[in-house]
Order: sequence, then structure tokens, then C-alpha cells
Amino acid sequence: MNSFLRRAPAGARVTIEVDGEPVAAVAGDSVATALLAVGRAAFAASGKTGNTVAPYCLIGTCFGCLCEIDGRRQAQACLEPVREGLVVRTARAAEARHDH
Repeated sequence: MNSFLRRAPAGARVTIEVDGEPVAAVAGDSVATALLAVGRAAFAASGKTGNTVAPYCLIGTCFGCLCEIDGRRQAQACLEPVREGLVVRTARAAEARHDH
């Protein structure tokens, strides 16, 4: 089923997948807000150093929240609204893939 057809009303509790794990979130909140709400303070990676970084501005200016969202690499988590079934991969997941 197309994920766009599964939208829940804003404010409804939904489940998204973050690095392969289910995470409870609020529909309509930004992905960055959902990650911060569950204690993921730093989830993007610096383009220069590769070190994990945290979102700073939460309005799309700083790029401290870049993640892979539904297969789109380098998506800004602060600008992406949460919806049921959304799949997010953070820099932590990318690091784990490269460690092997």
C-alpha cells in the first residue's frame, strides 16, 4: 500500500521505523522532533568530518538533521512530517553498515 494513503490525522500516534526499530511518534510533527523526543539528540553526520552532529536550527538552515528518509538520502529531518510507516536511517545506522 502506498505510504501516502496511510496518513493519520495530525496529532495521532503513529509508528515510524528508525534504524530498523519501531518508534512511537506524533503524526505531523517533524522527523527531527520525533527523534529528539525519544532521546536521539545527535543523528546526522558532518559532511566534513563524518562525526555525528545534532540539529541546531530546526527550520532547514543548518543541515544538522540530514538523514535517509524513505530512501531519500540527505533529507532534512526538520522539514519532513511524520506519518505512519515512515522509514528513517540516521548517521548511526550508516556508520554500522560501514563498520563491517
